[in-house]
Amino acid sequence: MHCHRSERTDRPRGLAHQSGAALIVAMLVFALATALVVAMKSEFNRFYERSANILLEEQAQAYLRSTEELAGMILLLDSDEDKLKGLQRDTLSDAWARTPPPYALDEGWMRGTLEDLQGRFNLNHLAASVQSGTGPVNRFTPAQEQFIRLLQALGKPEVSELDAILITESVKDWLDADPNPSQDGAEDDYYGAQTPAYRAANRTMSSVSELRAVANMTPDIYQALLPWVTVWPEAPAKLNIHTAPAMLLRSINSDKDLSPLSEAEGQSLFESRPETGFEDMETFLANPVFVGKQENMTGIKGLLGERSSYFLLQAEVEVADRNMRLYSVLERSSNRKLSTLARASGSL
Repeated sequence: MHCHRSERTDRPRGLAHQSGAALIVAMLVFALATALVVAMKSEFNRFYERSANILLEEQAQAYLRSTEELAGMILLLDSDEDKLKGLQRDTLSDAWARTPPPYALDEGWMRGTLEDLQGRFNLNHLAASVQSGTGPVNRFTPAQEQFIRLLQALGKPEVSELDAILITESVKDWLDADPNPSQDGAEDDYYGAQTPAYRAANRTMSSVSELRAVANMTPDIYQALLPWVTVWPEAPAKLNIHTAPAMLLRSINSDKDLSPLSEAEGQSLFESRPETGFEDMETFLANPVFVGKQENMTGIKGLLGERSSYFLLQAEVEVADRNMRLYSVLERSSNRKLSTLARASGSL
C-alpha cells in the first residue's frame, strides 16, 4: 500500500498581497505621469499661443508704424509739389486725399487713409472771449457764432438756436481759464451739484470725448456732432474751404447771423466746388449763396483758409486673420517737419 503526499500549488498569501500593492503603485505612478504630461502640454500650448499673439501684435504694430511713415512721406511730397507750382493750398485732388486700395502682405493686408482735420470745426476755438472795443460789443466771437450755426445744421436731433447758445457758452466755460460762468454757461457750481460731482476742466480739450461731460450736451447731439468736430490743433487753425464738407460749409454765414445756411444752399456751395478746390477765397465768397452778405463777413472770413497742417491717419492691418487699427494725428509744418501729436491703436 502506497501513500501519496499531496503537493501545494497555491502561492503564499503574503506574496499575492505584495503583487497587488505593486500594481496599484504602478497605476498611481502612471496616472501621475499622465497628469503631469497633460499639464505640461496645456502650459506649453498657453505659452506658445501667448508668444504667437505677442509676435503677431508686434508684427502688426510694425506694419501700422510703416503706414504712418508712408503717410508722412506723402504729405511732405505734396508740400514740395505745391511749392514747385507756387501754390499754398490743399484740396481733395491732392495725393494724400485719395483712398488707396489695400496693400497685400504675405500674411494679410494693410491700408491707410488721411483726412484733413482742418475740414472740421476745432472746438478749442471756442475758448476765446469777445474783445471789447470802441464799437458795440458782440456777445459771441466769430468762432462761437459758427459753432451755434453748426449745431443747428445737424438736423437730427434738432437743436434750436437757444439750445445751441446754451451748449456753446457751456463749452466756452469748460475751456476758458476763469471760474466765472458766462450768461448761459456753466462752471464748477453746476458740475459740483452733479452725481458724481466733478469740476470744469478750464483748459483746452485734448479729446473730443470731453464734450460728453459739458453741460447741456446730450448723447444724441454728441453723436451727431462727432464727425464734424476736432480738438487738433490746440492752437486754432483755419477751416480749409477746399476740404470742408457740406455740413461745415453751412456754418459759414454773415457776422452776427446765428442761422446756418439752408441744406439746399450748403449742398449748392459744396457741389459748386471742383475737386481741385475753389479758385481762391474771393471766388468762394462770391458764390451766389453769399449775395448781399460779403460786406458783413469780416469775422468769419478770418476763420477760413486754403492750406492745412493737421491730418488724421486711419490705418488698418490684417495679419494672420487678426485686425488692428492705428489712429494718428499728424502735423505738417511749413519747414518740412512732420510730427505725431497723438496716437491710439487697438484690435478689432
